[in-house]
Amino acid sequence: MTSESSSTASTPKGERRRAALVSAAAELLTEGGFEAIRHRAVADRAGLPLASTTYYFDSLDDLIAAAMEHYGRSELARGREQLARLSIEHRGVDTLVELVLDQLLGEDPDYEAVLLRYERLVATGRRPYLRPLMRTLAVELRELLTEIFVKSGVPIDPRRLEQLVALVDGAVVNALIEVNPDPRAAAARMLRDALS
Repeated sequence: MTSESSSTASTPKGERRRAALVSAAAELLTEGGFEAIRHRAVADRAGLPLASTTYYFDSLDDLIAAAMEHYGRSELARGREQLARLSIEHRGVDTLVELVLDQLLGEDPDYEAVLLRYERLVATGRRPYLRPLMRTLAVELRELLTEIFVKSGVPIDPRRLEQLVALVDGAVVNALIEVNPDPRAAAARMLRDALS
């Protein structure tokens, strides 16, 4: 972004427009993955002129990174709200499994929603510019998960948490290729067994 456009983007109107573009790109990302984020699609979704995407973002990669951060931060904020509502008490395994899966898979159990989530995660590997952001978000997610376990009366160390996350990821990927897939149910079974 040039100094002229960065000063314009810092005005209230510029900030609203940039935020609208980021929000529109994040919506497209959740609906169709990275391939859905195109200058025209984002501008149309935001109700702004096509030129606004190149005015507020140096490149499509810059816009994608902003969308991914918006999406990741929104997910973490939702998780923190859920955590804030939790009392400190010993929870049954089934309740703990659902709390953990809400963070790892999202609250929508629909096959397509889970598939798109994992497609996004895998596709970040082809976008090196997203790696620092993904590492930061992953650390924050692990912290959130750790707090959920602690509030549920189940202390957990980082190594064990990584094992459980890998277990869920493996169960989901295996379920996604089944004939009658239900990735959330498959992950719940595996996680329930591991925590019992």
